[in-house]
Amino acid sequence: MQLSEFDYVLPSQQIAQHPLENRDASRMLVLDRGLAVDEDRFFTDLPGLLRGDEVLVVNNTRVIPARLLGRRVKPMADGLTQSSPADGEIEILLSHQLDDATWEALVRPGKKLHVGQRVQFGGGELEAEVIAHGDQGQRTLRFSSAKGAVVIDEISRLGHIPLPPYIDRADEASDRERYQTIFASQPGAIAAPTAGLHFTAEVLEKIRKRGIEICSLTLHVGLGTFQPIRTETLEGHVMHGEGYEISAKTAEQISRAKSAGRPILAVGTTTVRALEAAALSAKETESDHLLVAGKAEARLFITPGFRFRVVDALITNFHLPRSTLLALVCALAGRERILAAYRHAVEAGYRFYSYGDCMFIR
Repeated sequence: MQLSEFDYVLPSQQIAQHPLENRDASRMLVLDRGLAVDEDRFFTDLPGLLRGDEVLVVNNTRVIPARLLGRRVKPMADGLTQSSPADGEIEILLSHQLDDATWEALVRPGKKLHVGQRVQFGGGELEAEVIAHGDQGQRTLRFSSAKGAVVIDEISRLGHIPLPPYIDRADEASDRERYQTIFASQPGAIAAPTAGLHFTAEVLEKIRKRGIEICSLTLHVGLGTFQPIRTETLEGHVMHGEGYEISAKTAEQISRAKSAGRPILAVGTTTVRALEAAALSAKETESDHLLVAGKAEARLFITPGFRFRVVDALITNFHLPRSTLLALVCALAGRERILAAYRHAVEAGYRFYSYGDCMFIR
């Protein structure tokens, strides 16, 4: 399919720059695939809109302060080093942890970071050396602490929350918690699974009182989720892998529910990708189970025509035009129906993207 088929017009003023004071105050567009008309609601209405026998599946990943600002280190003739002045400033976005001290990362400006180049952060207490150059511009960095501190602790102290580029402001102290879902418990993501940002303890309690099961999985949001499509067709795009883990308990809960004809309601596109990747793995290995539990990597690109084996309904934010995430929701609800819903959301003044409003597709 042509990438141009997944486009829409959005006024820039509807891109949410800050979160609402109350998480569950977001608006929610309800798209019922059995009806022709969409419905404008609020997220607090969600518990009453559910059947009561769903299994709600959430992503419990936690965003790390993955954006680091540093300075290139220049060797001197006497064998010592010094930090470069302003022209040596480097921005690093950690994307995938390889071990306790080694990360794959996107860097800017990339042309100045060759293998062997070193970068210092803070007052020099944290340093990274470029040890490899990736095929698509990524760098592999090995970190070390001048004081012998734990590397991830230094990264957490010196790093910034990596807000998406369409949020046109610097990160603030409040983003460290507000750009986390209430489910966040497993550090490793470089972006939030934003559909979960709307949930509060009060909404969850009402959902539980309806008799709905809630279970979790972990997919650390990385390059696979937000990497832009640079090809003219969807078929030409290759997804980056993102690590995920589904426990045996969660896999069993979902399998039992599917066998009983109960709907699986995924919170966010990352949850969808993990579930459907695990189900596809089960099919390919001729497993007796619906899902393959355990750790794996999701490289699945879900586009229109995809056969969903697990997910029946979805809570999701509004997504960028021409993106893999928009293609995924179009696969679930139909391209024309989704684009019509987006046009309505624009006309009705919904707030878009990470800190914006959401949809409930059922």
